[in-house]
Amino acid sequence: MCNNNETNSHNCICDILKVILLLQQGACQNDTCLETCDRGFLGQGATSFFNTRPVVLYTCSGGSTPLAMPISRDPAETTTGTIFRLEKLDNCCATFRVLTLTDDTYTATNSFFTINLDCICCIRCLNDTYVDTP
Repeated sequence: MCNNNETNSHNCICDILKVILLLQQGACQNDTCLETCDRGFLGQGATSFFNTRPVVLYTCSGGSTPLAMPISRDPAETTTGTIFRLEKLDNCCATFRVLTLTDDTYTATNSFFTINLDCICCIRCLNDTYVDTP
């Protein structure tokens, strides 16, 4: 996808993120699918409350190294995170929030970034969870 010059190319990652965003917005609830990124429900079953499907992104030029983004808007902060929550999808541009993981609990940061999904060649979905977003 990264080297594709066609403007109408099909982006499967964009399609998967559309499903994730709909799920996070509460649009889908009771679908039984494989344990894949685009399964039609969040969590393991109806008894748990989840609002996030965390993802790890890999760029076309990054090889097997996950994309890392700052966890803070402070330019002096050098700590980065590699786990993200999809916040917005506009065609194939996606805005993500950086998450941190402490003691098996995800915490939302105030750090966001927008990326052209044509630059993403791989997405890894982590277990669904609840993230308190401000």
